[in-house]
Amino acid sequence: MKRAAIIVLDGLGIGGAPDAEEYGDAGSDTLGNVAQAVGGFHLPNLERLGLGACRPLKGMGRPATAGAAYGVALPRSPGKDSTTGHWEICGVLLERPFRTYPGGFPKPLLDEFARRTGRGWLGNKAASGTGIIAELGAEHQRTGKWIVYTSADSVFQVAAHEATVPIEDLYRACGVARDMLIGEHAVSRVIARPFEGVPGDYRRGVRRKDFSLAPVGETLLDRLAVAGVPRVGIGKVDDLFAGRNIASEHTPTNGDAYRLIERTLDTLKTGFVFVNVIEFDQTWGHRNDVRGFHLGLMELDAWLPRLESRMREDDLIIISADHGNDPTTPSTDHSREAVPVLVLGRRVRPVALGERPTFADLGATVAQYFAVPPLAAGRSFLSEVWT
Repeated sequence: MKRAAIIVLDGLGIGGAPDAEEYGDAGSDTLGNVAQAVGGFHLPNLERLGLGACRPLKGMGRPATAGAAYGVALPRSPGKDSTTGHWEICGVLLERPFRTYPGGFPKPLLDEFARRTGRGWLGNKAASGTGIIAELGAEHQRTGKWIVYTSADSVFQVAAHEATVPIEDLYRACGVARDMLIGEHAVSRVIARPFEGVPGDYRRGVRRKDFSLAPVGETLLDRLAVAGVPRVGIGKVDDLFAGRNIASEHTPTNGDAYRLIERTLDTLKTGFVFVNVIEFDQTWGHRNDVRGFHLGLMELDAWLPRLESRMREDDLIIISADHGNDPTTPSTDHSREAVPVLVLGRRVRPVALGERPTFADLGATVAQYFAVPPLAAGRSFLSEVWT
């Protein structure tokens, strides 16, 4: 009974892509810079699997024989957001990047959003999520107006205090925005950002919800659905594909994701598991929290034996990422980076996969593993790793 998984460690880049400078990301190297900042990694399980052989990392050697196939993959689609990265992994490449609004959204668009939702708006600028609720949270609670903001990515984010606006009203408003933000104003994601607390101590809530555009081409998930292969989502992957052929249980922390992976592998007979592990991006990368990022890597490293102990003879598990999010740089946004690729399985040869030209090679490999038709993009490396 075949089982495969792609585990996306959100934001875990491993060095600038060749075109990083075009994105303002020269010098970004999420794993490399974190390793330097903490005086070198001690991550024995990741080292054993071959992470240090993907690209050099301070404190991490190259094992004589790695415990996994290893390499890196380069982004081919324009952009550096989660939707673009996950779509590319699943075989859909973009011709042009999603639109961004570094100077804020057009006022007529926001006024129409206010009219349709019955609430005014505040903010309308590129900002960090924690910063803008600290700045505008009290006014939002006093007036009931939405806090609207964006980032360097293609996102329309709406923040509301859970005691001021019922969560379902926030979700409905984001659905309205999603219906509006198409055509010339299409953004990759509309994100509901609930928060809680009191002035001076506002905190993001755990019931974030993303409203993504539907994929513009046929994805790995679509091919698997047609073939009748079960698909299990963990984390926000359903949001990134507009729920098309994937349902998912959301996980506010990495630990929650790891526990769900374990539960799934303990019970799943056959199928594909697609995972987004969120905190390297959401909790630490966007907040320039180097210490938290490092602790998250240590948590991941300590968990890996639990993952390996649940693998069956024919399992294929790929660990990778969707973009970078370097917490050591002044920017709090995503970075245009290569991503590590580690391929685990009892039948996997621990070979060097080199530098793959697109993230789509991951999805192409899973497609071949399940014997579904090839995707529009990507070249499978299954024959290189499978015994």
